[in-house]
Amino acid sequence: MPAPRFVSPLRWEPLPYLVLVALLLLTGVIRPDSGGWLVALVVAIALTAAWGVVAFVRERRMRNPDPMGDLTSLDGIEVVDAAPVAADVRTVVPVVDVHRHQPAIDLARLHGGETQRAILVPRARRWLSPRYRIGVQLVGGDRPRHAGFLGDAADAGWRDVLDALRVEHGRYASVPALIEGTGRPYRVDLDLSGLGAITGNGGGAPEDDRS
Repeated sequence: MPAPRFVSPLRWEPLPYLVLVALLLLTGVIRPDSGGWLVALVVAIALTAAWGVVAFVRERRMRNPDPMGDLTSLDGIEVVDAAPVAADVRTVVPVVDVHRHQPAIDLARLHGGETQRAILVPRARRWLSPRYRIGVQLVGGDRPRHAGFLGDAADAGWRDVLDALRVEHGRYASVPALIEGTGRPYRVDLDLSGLGAITGNGGGAPEDDRS
């Protein structure tokens, strides 16, 4: 079954607040003598405000991964290591959006070194973005740290199999990661050559995406 590309609209974080703003704008249109319309509007505003509070509390609950796909720890996470496949020429896939996560990458490098493992987390996304992506969590050191996402080509090639690995088996794939650079800005490259062996996808990794 294909993995979903976008979060359900009812679970998208900004939705209750956008609805609330729209209802508040209506208060400038509906007159105080409108009777039932005004009562209905006040009730709708109260219900939407309650919806926003419930959504906020639910989002702040401790989940692993959290609603954005970040790992708070490795507790309760079953990780399957994808051993790299021997090849004359190693094809690596760069992690994108690393410019947004330089402090986390710096800490991961400090605690785990240049070479470490990275866990791939399906259904991850940026804050307020409705689009699911495959998140990359560096696990060198004391805790996982978000380094960015797979690029579009790699995401398209591995999205369905990694999502099935998580949903059907409760497992997450771990691949070798290399943090390049002696200081910021760092870049992170992943070796996805072993993913086919643990996911049953014999088609091999997609083309290198250096976006």
